[in-house]
Amino acid sequence: MNTDQRTDRQVLLGRLAVAACAPYLLLKLLWILGHDIGVVDLGRTGRGTWIAANAVTFLMDAVAAAVAYRLTRPSGLRTPAWLLALPVWMASGLLTPLMITVPTGSAVAALTGAANPMASGDFLRPWVYFLVYGAFIVEGITLLGAFWVYAHRRWGALLRRRLESVPAPAPGVRAARRLLGVPAAVLFAVLGVVDVLWGLGMPTGSGAGALPARNVVTATSGVVQGLLALAGAAGLTALLFPHRGPFRRLRTRVPLALAWLGSATVFAWGGTMWLSLAAADALTGGGSASAGGLPGLAGALELVAGLVVLCLGALTLAAESARPDPLASPLRHAPGVRGNAP
Repeated sequence: MNTDQRTDRQVLLGRLAVAACAPYLLLKLLWILGHDIGVVDLGRTGRGTWIAANAVTFLMDAVAAAVAYRLTRPSGLRTPAWLLALPVWMASGLLTPLMITVPTGSAVAALTGAANPMASGDFLRPWVYFLVYGAFIVEGITLLGAFWVYAHRRWGALLRRRLESVPAPAPGVRAARRLLGVPAAVLFAVLGVVDVLWGLGMPTGSGAGALPARNVVTATSGVVQGLLALAGAAGLTALLFPHRGPFRRLRTRVPLALAWLGSATVFAWGGTMWLSLAAADALTGGGSASAGGLPGLAGALELVAGLVVLCLGALTLAAESARPDPLASPLRHAPGVRGNAP
């Protein structure tokens, strides 16, 4: 595929991602303004909490739309890497589990006859779930697809390089990477197993038994998040030891994608969710089961592991951008970047 074809595909995917954000943003705006379209019963959720939650999620999706729009512009290749990579990483962690869980959980419910909470109409009308999650799936595919094309245009030499041919970093950089990365990979593996077990209905430890009753969607979500965490552990391990093991013949983009999606999922669906529950408990004096006991410990560890990977990614980007060789340093010499290191 030549450069013009890649550019056209990136622009098309970016525009589709912006369009996919529109239904969700419109619905959230209506809810913030007090129009309860599609809402059946807010239950114990107060009006202030409802508006605040919708305002936060509106802003999050607005950022995703802004990033998608930036990917359609020629100046996107000159944008500092972190300004696009960080929100796309977060979006990957939020959208990827949904893209897998919603159709899989719905299929399992249909095949087994289990109750599907998205069709119950107790909280929101079924069409709201269809609209929102359908838009999320399209948004996830197009946004991540646009960023994938963008990454290959900007860092293609690095992404296509086989692991075994990756130049060894300076001893200090290698030691720092492994000091941060090995514990994070172990945490991802342990937390992944825990999530899979909880998803399969085997809660253990203080606080786990007080969690809300599982349904087919939440159970599927637990398994999906656990498998993504395990994939992240495998990808991170391959990147930390590129010249060893059975994965050394892989191109860098494969383990990098696994580590990217796995770490983003752990951080977004585990760590930040736990942090929001812990903050809500601190403000209201409540005692959420998800914020304490073993679930709370798992959430705190997920937050820490995600932050560690962020630091590891920043260290790696800094080290790669410092390489003088254009082939080994696409971060600095990518076409259209005009010599700007991210």
